[in-house]
Amino acid sequence: MKVRLFHPCLALAAALLLSGCGMFDAPKKDTFTETPVDRLYNSAMTDITKENWEKAAKQFEEVDRQHPYSVWATKAQLMAAYALYMDNKYDQSIVAADHFIQLHPGNRDIAYAYYLKALDYYVQIADVARDQAVTQQALASLGEVVRRFPDSRYGRDAQLKMQLATDHLAGKEMEIGRYYEKQRYYLAAVNRFRRVVDIYQSTTHIPEALERLTECYMALGLKQEAEKTASVLGYNYPGSKWYDRAYSLITGKPTATADSSKGWLSTVVDAVF
Repeated sequence: MKVRLFHPCLALAAALLLSGCGMFDAPKKDTFTETPVDRLYNSAMTDITKENWEKAAKQFEEVDRQHPYSVWATKAQLMAAYALYMDNKYDQSIVAADHFIQLHPGNRDIAYAYYLKALDYYVQIADVARDQAVTQQALASLGEVVRRFPDSRYGRDAQLKMQLATDHLAGKEMEIGRYYEKQRYYLAAVNRFRRVVDIYQSTTHIPEALERLTECYMALGLKQEAEKTASVLGYNYPGSKWYDRAYSLITGKPTATADSSKGWLSTVVDAVF
């Protein structure tokens, strides 16, 4: 945006040189000069190529502000959301993406707008030691992309990111469960590990969750429950280190080799399944 400032006369001599300007004249108002839309938009795109994200976002916003009814304004709204995302201003990018979605639900780029909003949440997913509210928001937004645009490239990528986000949430449950188990709050630990097994069945944390459940059940004196849990672990993950640990805990033997575990495992598996 270009702004030209016109100041009142600064001295009496100067006032005499200007027609109609005197010591007691009211100051003139700032004059706004509208920039042609193509110049604004092209300048913003140049900043995009130079990775001047903050400047690009502001110029795209100017396109929308100065020329709200032009076809360029629609494009600029989405480009501003993108530039804000690249500038790590995720909350502002979400607002910009939502603005585009609300105004242009039938636009050909609407799938990208939903996807960009989901990415704004997804990249903020913190480590498992922190609150996972943003992970839940990321899952909800990614799920909306998958639901609305299942066959698009955005839908396919969103589905993959949903799996990673779900794995992250399961990791949070595991971290809390490990803490409870270490503190010998075995019932609380069981509740956390059961949540992983029941809710996050497709994640990478299932083998460890089953083994931790086996440990907790043994600590609580629930050997039958421990055996059933270990058998499920052995049935689904027979070669994992977590099954070796569970097997050793139940039988007192060092490893769950095929020969040594066959009798115990087959007996319990038959009882469970």
